[in-house]
Formats: sequence, structure tokens, C-alpha cells
Amino acid sequence: MKDVVIIGAGAAGLFCAARAAQKGRSVLVLDHANHPGKKILMSGGGRCNFTNYYIEPECYLSQNPHFCKSALSRYTQWDFIDLVTRHGIPYHEKKDGQLFCDNKSSDILNMLLDECRMAGATIQLETSINEISRDGDGFSLQISTDSRPLKTRSLVIATGGPSIPSLGASGFGYDIAEQFGHSVFPVRAALVPFTITDQLRNLCKALSGSSLPVSVTCGQKSFNDDLLFTHRGLSGPAILQISSYWQSGDAVEINLLPGLDIASEFKSAQAERGKVHLKTWLAGFTTQKFAEQWLAYHEIEDRYLAETGKKTIARLAASLHEWSVKPAGTEGYRKAEVAIGGVDTTELSSKDMESLKVPGLYFIGEVVDVTGHLGGFNFQWAWASAAAAAEAL
Repeated sequence: MKDVVIIGAGAAGLFCAARAAQKGRSVLVLDHANHPGKKILMSGGGRCNFTNYYIEPECYLSQNPHFCKSALSRYTQWDFIDLVTRHGIPYHEKKDGQLFCDNKSSDILNMLLDECRMAGATIQLETSINEISRDGDGFSLQISTDSRPLKTRSLVIATGGPSIPSLGASGFGYDIAEQFGHSVFPVRAALVPFTITDQLRNLCKALSGSSLPVSVTCGQKSFNDDLLFTHRGLSGPAILQISSYWQSGDAVEINLLPGLDIASEFKSAQAERGKVHLKTWLAGFTTQKFAEQWLAYHEIEDRYLAETGKKTIARLAASLHEWSVKPAGTEGYRKAEVAIGGVDTTELSSKDMESLKVPGLYFIGEVVDVTGHLGGFNFQWAWASAAAAAEAL
């Protein structure tokens, strides 16, 4: 009989295991993968954006927006930063409070594995779970590596979501939740690039690899960050952020030159630099490739500034400042960093993540209906929700 069995050897599962074991609990982590923490290793471009200086509840999406506040306030970014510092891991702020390892993401994974090892938590990989049942005051698990049922007093579901299935991600945790009577909100890809299928795709393909700082809006939500054109559509941090708020059929409004009034800029340039071509002038705010492709797509003639009329500039300004795009869809879970939706948090304790329906059953991390913005917020939710559960185990 184990005190705690945790399903999922990702960020939340490993952190919960270490903290529960530090309290003297016998802890076993199970995962079907052949290596723990695969998503940690690929995160942040291989450098793991492990938290953010500016963690706020407003940076999380949930059907129950107040749910995350308790866990985030009790295990903060400063607590995790202190742990990283104690392990001697060098890190830096990239921008907007985003903290990355100086070296590799494996520094964070190795830290979690060291914490588990020092506390005595066991990690068992390449293990599938065939069946879970309630067994008295605990749970009985039939696993692929043993014919005898594995019994535990507490069961923690830290299986993540279905994003990046190539790393073994699945919706297994949602199945467990539903088995034990929990509601699961519909799940969809988030922090994900948009795909474009109309004639605009030719422009995106022509500009593939080009990046611009933009302001992007969908509904009432806006983000200021970089946009990246791809051969399939639009990506970059600004697009990933707004994708979490986008629903199929929505238009996305993009200001490609935020902080500028291109019509006013043109008026000054026309008087002072009349013999400069429109394309050359626009390239000064963007790139040569962008200027060429943008004017061609909008069928704007590349004349001298002195020969360019007010109507032409008004049309150019509107295209740059009020670019309305209706994506065909997203790249889906294949490219999504996270999934939105998951286990209904009104059926969980915000204090310790325990099921209000089944005592001894806990849900932590991405499997729960709490999804953070890009920039270390989802990792901080993993640490905070794991710490909250571990305190009760």
C-alpha cells in the first residue's frame, strides 16, 4: 500500500511527488513514457521558461476565474525561484518577467528528479494503467507491469492535456475524471499558431519568416508582442497569446505598426523626402521584403512619395493599422503549447486540489480547467497546484 500514487511524470507530477515525499509519505509516480518531463525538456526553445516575475490571477483563463488564486498565493514564483537558486541553476529574464534557464531545460528537470530522489519518491516509467477503481478508503490500480493491483491511499492525476501528442500527451486524465463523476469542460488547443486558407495565405507564405512587433486584438482582449508570418499562416508570441481567446469564426484585429500614425509619418516624409519611393519609405518601418509584398498584395502602386495621393495613403494606413484577419483555424494540438478546458474546478477544493466528490482523489496542473498566458504562467500553475495538493497528502 502506497500513501500516494501520482499519474504523470511531468512538471506538476514530479514537483508534487518531491514535496509529498519530503513529508515522509511513500510516493510512486507512474508514467507511460520512456522518459520523465518530456515537455519540460522542449519548453522555452530548450531553455524552459519556468516562471514569471509578474504572476497574477488575471493571466489565467478558467470557467471559474477565482479558483487559481489560493494556490498561486500560497506557492509563489518567488518560492520556485528560491528553489532554482538553491540548486545553483543560472537563469535570466528574457522580457516581461519571463525567466529562462541560462543553459538547458534539463537543468529544471534534473532539479525535480534530484528533489524526488533525495526525498525518496519512486518514478516508474513505461507503465500503462489498465484500470482504476475505488478500494475502501483508497484506490486500486491495475498496471501493465504487474499482475497484482497497486493500492494507494491517495491518487493524484497530473497527466497534463492533449497538446503535443508526439511527446505522448493524451486526454487520459479527463477520462479518469469522468470515470469518478467529474465534469470536464470541452478542451481545445491554445497558445497555438493560426492557419490561413484563403488568398491571404499566399501573402503569409511570401512573408514566411518575417517578424514584426504588433498589437493584436480579439474581442475585448489585446496583446502587444511579435507576430511571425509562416508558410501556413500566423504565429509568434502575439498570435499564440490571442489564440487562447479566439473562437472559430472570430476575426482578429492587428495593428502592424502600433505606436505610429503612418498617415502622419507620410505627410512629414512627403514634404521632406518626396523623391523616395513608397516601398523604400515603408521598408524603413518594416523590412524590404514586407514592404514589397504588402504593397503588391494590396495593389498599391510604388510611386515617389511626392506622387502618392491621400487616398492611397489612407488605404495603406488602414491596411497596416486595422488589418482584420479571420483565421481558418489553428495548428491544433500538434503545435499547441497547452490546452484550454479540463476538469471543472467547482468540483475541486481550491485549497488542496482534492475532489469534492471522491475523497483522496486530486487533480493538478494542465488537466485542470486553468490555463495561463504564454511566458512561464503555466509552469507556475503546475508548481502551485502541485504544492497545494502535496500539503494535504
